[in-house]
Amino acid sequence: MPDFELERLAGGVVCGVDEAGRGPWAGPVVAGAVILDHETLPDDLRNRLDDSKKLKPREREELFAALQACATTGAGKAGICRIGIGMAAVDEIDALNILRATLTAMARAVAGLGVTPALALVDGNREPALPCPVKCVVGGDGKSLSIAAASIVAKVTRDRIMAGLAADHPGYGWERNAGYGTAEHKAAMARLGVTPHHRRSFRPIRNMLSPS
Repeated sequence: MPDFELERLAGGVVCGVDEAGRGPWAGPVVAGAVILDHETLPDDLRNRLDDSKKLKPREREELFAALQACATTGAGKAGICRIGIGMAAVDEIDALNILRATLTAMARAVAGLGVTPALALVDGNREPALPCPVKCVVGGDGKSLSIAAASIVAKVTRDRIMAGLAADHPGYGWERNAGYGTAEHKAAMARLGVTPHHRRSFRPIRNMLSPS
């Protein structure tokens, strides 16, 4: 289970950063950045935060709502956590490539925090360009509570975006597969064609548009 050990070792204000949506064939890539106050974070939330991939959709939604509640105390006062969300759209993914687009989304998420942290703990092994020092942590969403929270923010936000796109483009099953290359999605592309939300730089889409 993730804990606050990496945050405590760093000292100062530390944010966790993670992304959702590098692999799908459609939709944006989304990043979350979260600063948690480990001294005042409710125990219930602390004990339930985990890598978003290990949580059920309902659990992710509940935790995202709890994080949002912690981020706002009312009367204009800062809450006991801060949340930033950034994304890179499909046209940016196609222009930049998915790695650079992901790093761009991460930078936007950190900018959305409204403060500059002393350190960013970033899931993975690639450093985004940030206005603060960066420590990459492979498997960080299972080690750091801040990164775990960021993974939930990114995943829930992206799933909601894909559910909204599914309503505009029925048949692809994006409300279930989130744009990943499932059999359902592949069959729908063959039947319905490619949408503006498909990543044309990805090989399955490119092959469909320009069959050999």
